[in-house]
Amino acid sequence: MKASPVITRADFREFCDFPVRLHPRSLYVPLPVPVLARHRRVARFFLVRDRSGRVVGRTSVHRDPAFGPEQLFGHTEFVDDDAVFEALMAVTSGPVFGPVALLPNQTGGVITSGFESRGFVDSAWNPPYYPFFYERHGFTRRFESSTWILSSFSSSPLPPLAPGMVIRHGSRRRLGSQLPILREMLNAGFAQLGYYTPISAAQLAEQTDGLAYLLDEGLLLWLELFGRPVAFVVAVPDISRFLMSTGGRLGPLDQLRLLATRSRYRRSAVLVIKGCVPGEQGRGHVSRLTRHLHHNLAAGGYRTLRSTFVERDNVASAANSGRPLHGYTFYQRGAA
Repeated sequence: MKASPVITRADFREFCDFPVRLHPRSLYVPLPVPVLARHRRVARFFLVRDRSGRVVGRTSVHRDPAFGPEQLFGHTEFVDDDAVFEALMAVTSGPVFGPVALLPNQTGGVITSGFESRGFVDSAWNPPYYPFFYERHGFTRRFESSTWILSSFSSSPLPPLAPGMVIRHGSRRRLGSQLPILREMLNAGFAQLGYYTPISAAQLAEQTDGLAYLLDEGLLLWLELFGRPVAFVVAVPDISRFLMSTGGRLGPLDQLRLLATRSRYRRSAVLVIKGCVPGEQGRGHVSRLTRHLHHNLAAGGYRTLRSTFVERDNVASAANSGRPLHGYTFYQRGAA
């Protein structure tokens, strides 16, 4: 078997459709097709076909100097067949890291446990054989983590803020002017993490494209201390079920349907990220914001909060996150 590049529109449709056909729709959440189209401008996409021409695997490769010298691979899905996996990995060269789409602080990864629990936006779901294939073919785990789920929120009165503290919340109307505030805190607060690469203004705008239409303003919060933004928490309504139902398609009619039915997706939320700027870490700012987030979730009628992956040695970020949902890892092969 051999991996062939995605060239035609038909190839790209098959690339998008393959994991939806491969995995149970009740568990796997596809990346939206417009996101895959944007990723294709950066990465080279490949398909593996069997003798009948049926797609049995897909992957992508690219490099990003901001992450390091390794070649990055991602969007990697495959049937339970060593020959298919070998054909996919044959398009990589030298030290490789993945799967990522396009970077680990965007989305990607492999789950290593919790296979019976569905995936969710900005997170991965895969069948149990995936980790065995990577490890049987010489890959080692890197950035081992867990995703989390919390199923109850306190609606008790919030404690008063200390002098100089103000909590701000997101605004659909002013989100464009709020994103630079969040980006500055995000890049400062996560710079020390091995998997993190600084997010540019253009990257953040692309990643949050369309967010204003779905934003629940009470789930995007940051804390200012004497006028200086120092901590933040970002959660979004979980539209995983919608993406599952459309197979990742998000054309104009799908977007209108999502907007018209967005109230249906206010029962579950996804905690995308939370953090604090250096010099203010360890002072309880994120815990304070988390209490406000949980209060707003309870007031909004939400029943569950899922959290994207948190490294297992990051005790502070795991605090107040509920119980582990999926084991999570990325894979490295070859020395960087």
